[in-house]
Amino acid sequence: MKHTVKVSILGEEYTLKSETPPEHAKSVAKYLDGAIREVMSSGHVVESNRAAILAALRITAELFDARASTQELIAAMTSLSSELRPLLPPAKREAVAGVQPSA
Repeated sequence: MKHTVKVSILGEEYTLKSETPPEHAKSVAKYLDGAIREVMSSGHVVESNRAAILAALRITAELFDARASTQELIAAMTSLSSELRPLLPPAKREAVAGVQPSA
C-alpha cells in the first residue's frame, strides 16, 4: 500500500509517495535535514545543493560501514556456529545444519 507523507527538508516541503510507513519516511527526512544542516553549519559550504551532496556522501559512507559491519558479524556468527556444532548432540547437529532428524 502506498503512503503519502509531507516532509520538510531545509524549510522546503516535499510530498513523498512510497510503500514506506509515514513515520519511517519522516524519520529519514529528518535525518537527511540534520545531515545537510550539519554540513552547512561547518562554515565550509553555504549552497544547499552542495551541502546536500556532501551530506548524501556522508550518509552513503555510513551505509557502507554498516553493511561491512553486518558482513563481519555474519562471518563471526557462522564461525561460532561451526565451532559449537560438534559440541551438540547428533540430533541437534543435524537440525542446526538444516537437516531434519530422521524419524
